[in-house]
Amino acid sequence: MIEKLLFDLAQAFWWPIMLLVLLSFGYAILKLGGFLVESFQRMGRPNRILILPAGAGRSLEEMELIVLGELEGLKLCSRVAPMLGLVATMIPLGPALAAVSAGQTDTAAAGLADAFATVIVALVAASIAFAIYTVRRRWLLQELSYWMETQS
Repeated sequence: MIEKLLFDLAQAFWWPIMLLVLLSFGYAILKLGGFLVESFQRMGRPNRILILPAGAGRSLEEMELIVLGELEGLKLCSRVAPMLGLVATMIPLGPALAAVSAGQTDTAAAGLADAFATVIVALVAASIAFAIYTVRRRWLLQELSYWMETQS
């Protein structure tokens, strides 16, 4: 009884997980476009303040919170997307193994193909988000450093 409940619950997550993977991928692609635009804006002007608003009257802590807020979505996507991909791989694994044991290899192959496609998309989304996060973090810390120099 409990095993059946857990199995049914796991199967119920298949479509929401796939939707979240697609949303993660869309978010990563959207951020990639913004990243490319920002990189062109930064060419030749490394100390240019693009992201941090005019900091007059703001404390260092407020500015650091702005930096963290700018990076939060990318960090979350880069960490959560691989987990979603793993879940997307594991959910159809049970039915696929049952299909293999029943001699239905075509059914098993179809289920696993969807699972592996989902995990690939999730890993691509995480990779894009992590790369952007890494570079933007450096840019924002440079901006913050430049902002601190102008405040003194």
